[in-house]
This record gives sequence, structure tokens and C-alpha cells, in this order.
Amino acid sequence: MTAIDGLTGLPEYRNGGLFMDMGAIILKNPDDARLAHAPGSALIVEWRALTVALLDEIAVIVRDRLGLDATSLPLAKVLEGGTWAAGRKIARARRADGSPPLNIVSDGTVF
Repeated sequence: MTAIDGLTGLPEYRNGGLFMDMGAIILKNPDDARLAHAPGSALIVEWRALTVALLDEIAVIVRDRLGLDATSLPLAKVLEGGTWAAGRKIARARRADGSPPLNIVSDGTVF
């Protein structure tokens, strides 16, 4: 496969949760954190879109700090070794069950 870094990071709950838990994404209405949301709701779609954009940005920051380029450290490695693991760890520290910061009504086929 060529241009692996051209692939999009997944806007799933570990990545999106990391950005919410760390304050990079905040809710316009804090009361929304107490509600359940359908995967296609405006709030969840916006959360996922912001997550994709921020994943690209975090990859650049990590590479810059490590002195690596996209070939040496593709987005997939930043995700697997960084955001997914950090997202899970921070979720467990904030919520006993390690759940995402938003309650998503889903049968597991979307995330």
C-alpha cells in the first residue's frame, strides 16, 4: 500500500473520547453529556468530524516532537501507539467502566 498516511483516522469513541476528556473538544451545551445520542445525531456527527480533523493535527505534533516524518511515523502508528491507548487509559481514570464521555445509542455497528 502506498500513501498510507493519506488514510483517515477513525472517529471512534477512544479517539473522540480522548479529545473530549482532555478538553480539546468541549460540548456547546454541557447538559448533552447526560443524554443518550443516536449515531446520526448532529452532536455525534460533529464530534466525529472534529475527531478526524484533530487526529491529523496530533500526528503532525507528535512527528515534530519526535523529529520524524509521515513515512517513519504514519498516522496508523500514532493512533495505535498513542491516541487509542491514551483514550482507553484516560476513560478508565474518569469513568469506572471506561465508557466514552458521551452516551451513544448503538448496537456496536457504527463505532
